[in-house]
Amino acid sequence: MKTFTLTNWSKFIAVALTATTIPFTTSAVYAQVLKGFGASFPQPLYQRYSAEYERETGKTFEYTAIGSGGGIRKFMERAVDFGATTLIPTPIEENQVEDGLLMVPTGGGAVAIVYNLKDVPTNIKLSREQLAKIFTGQIGNWKQVNPRFPNKEIQVIVRSDSSGATFVLTKYLNKISGGKIEASREPDWGFDIFAARPQDSGVAAEVRRIDGAIGYVQSGVAQRNNLPVARLENQAGRYVKPTLAETKKALENVTFNQDFTTDNINDPEEGYPLVSLTWLLIYKRYPNQTLVQETQDVLNWIMTRGQEFNQELEYTRIPEDVAQKVLETANTELKVRPY
Repeated sequence: MKTFTLTNWSKFIAVALTATTIPFTTSAVYAQVLKGFGASFPQPLYQRYSAEYERETGKTFEYTAIGSGGGIRKFMERAVDFGATTLIPTPIEENQVEDGLLMVPTGGGAVAIVYNLKDVPTNIKLSREQLAKIFTGQIGNWKQVNPRFPNKEIQVIVRSDSSGATFVLTKYLNKISGGKIEASREPDWGFDIFAARPQDSGVAAEVRRIDGAIGYVQSGVAQRNNLPVARLENQAGRYVKPTLAETKKALENVTFNQDFTTDNINDPEEGYPLVSLTWLLIYKRYPNQTLVQETQDVLNWIMTRGQEFNQELEYTRIPEDVAQKVLETANTELKVRPY
């Protein structure tokens, strides 16, 4: 883990938390509610953040899950106050953000492989080879996974939208298949899938409905929908479930770049293999000081007080040194647009 250091941190946090808002009319200040769109992967976390932020400050922000790709698109179009993604925007996408981009990591989580297979009382284990073959259509019957399983067709359910969870899965499949599978937000799966549904909620509902189904959702979504999850073989040969403890193991050696992105979450040696960080997309320039101040206030809360709720919802926390550097950047680089 790259270590960020700050000098005089206590002085900085005092300034950040007591920053003075430039006076506006009462209606302008209290009517401003930040609105964001993006990934469904962090939706439970951001919903909790919003509720707790309102309870503690009397202010709130709104978040709507439409998928990581949709969040990036709306952010590029200036159709939102902030975006959210489990995808790192491409250089082309970033260059189209005229007001600049600050990536703010908020937590880490796991993508669970969920299934619906009646009359199978034990947890299903999937080897690396089996997982790759199921999502390429080379294994199409549950009896091929285990001779004791029913002779039932595997019904593969995938995301229909531009999805960070899809990218996490296909990036991992690309790694373990030696590049035979393309890492993509919206892949051509190369075989006839059973169904494609938008967002984690859509995939979860379809898996719950179809006997023989298999799909992928954020681990917390699987838990809340009472869906069984498969144990996956990791690089060390262990079969593990997407628990918080195993997610922490997988993410503990992640290195953050100077722009707070990461590039080494790829088939971790330990822990659960399908993991990712998630980010807020923040403009570096806003049309007025109210938006600048509201955004800084929300970020200060999320990166300090908000982090206390992450583990309760099965997300890892952002390391404190990284969170401090994020705050320093947000409180110095967010400005009013000069035009």
